[in-house]
Amino acid sequence: MKTFFKKFFLFILLLTTISAIAAENTENRPDTYTKSEEGIVKEINYDYSEKTDNPEDISKQIVTVKIITGEFKGKEKLTDNMLTGNPAYEVFLKEGDRVQLVLESKSPKPQHIDEVDVFVTDVKRVGTIYLYSLIFIGFLIAIGRKKGLLSLLSIIITVLLIFLVFMPLVLWNVSPIIAALIISILSTIATMYLVAGYNSKSNAAVLGTILSLIFASALALISIKLAHLTGFMGEESVFLYTQRPDLSFKGILAASMIIAALGALMDVSISIASTINEIHITDRKLSIVELFKSGMNVGRDIIGTMSNTLILVYLGSAMPLVLLASNIDSGKFFNLNQVAGEILSALTGSISLLACVPLTAIMASYLVKRQQNKSDAN
Repeated sequence: MKTFFKKFFLFILLLTTISAIAAENTENRPDTYTKSEEGIVKEINYDYSEKTDNPEDISKQIVTVKIITGEFKGKEKLTDNMLTGNPAYEVFLKEGDRVQLVLESKSPKPQHIDEVDVFVTDVKRVGTIYLYSLIFIGFLIAIGRKKGLLSLLSIIITVLLIFLVFMPLVLWNVSPIIAALIISILSTIATMYLVAGYNSKSNAAVLGTILSLIFASALALISIKLAHLTGFMGEESVFLYTQRPDLSFKGILAASMIIAALGALMDVSISIASTINEIHITDRKLSIVELFKSGMNVGRDIIGTMSNTLILVYLGSAMPLVLLASNIDSGKFFNLNQVAGEILSALTGSISLLACVPLTAIMASYLVKRQQNKSDAN
């Protein structure tokens, strides 16, 4: 068991390291200088003589920002912050705001701040993310204790797999579906064995999740083909297309469907596998068929709430689209590419959950009974 964990984590470490180095190398542009830094707004001047908190009355803010990170730390620079009146794109700044900056220069290695153009891209929000992350970690450890720590480790592994394995693979033009399956399987293995240990119920949960993921992949591909989805689900897809038109956006959409369903699939599979294992411990005389029936009974209770959870997650993330339905014809609304894509994503995840129940129940019933037979034989 220890040897297995060592090999697995060495494999994860190797993958993430290689991907990180490759991603870093692809971002290097020796002929230009572009860096992202943090800054503080020191002073704001306006086009009009009176200051006002109403952005609609101002066309431009003339901002003095102090750079607080990087090689130009401590330097101040004057920059314009244009106000268009569109709240989706503009940032109305105030003195003392922490902001995200982009530093650009035609020189590959600028030596002086005067050689650099500074732009304010947004208000800095990472502090709030850090705060809520600490609250989450605190609750997770306080309530889950050792299991909570292991859960936190599995979350970190999953995030690293997405950013350091999935992203580079897709950017290298590897099939997004293959990349999604790779990181989903690795995440499943890490999560199940860290949280539940290396045993029959974990093996069953891993197998049930992997089979459900493969089923979800097939469903995603079929839904995209039948519905003629383009893969462009929002403005971020269009922005990505302007940078990388060579990427498979239909594949990226299918990959997003797979990854979105992963957490719920793992939840259902470990719940059913653990239940069957506990039932088997209580009554070791039960046959594989009887264990399977018990697992299915539990699964029927789980899928009612879990499918509802998936649907609500997608509805919550697409609330502006839901509200848009009141302004246009319902037939036209549901036929929109983005709306159809969100609905099919939710249904793909929900159908995969339904398939996960019998698949995991079969695996768990067989594996726990097989383990008993081995123990009895010894």
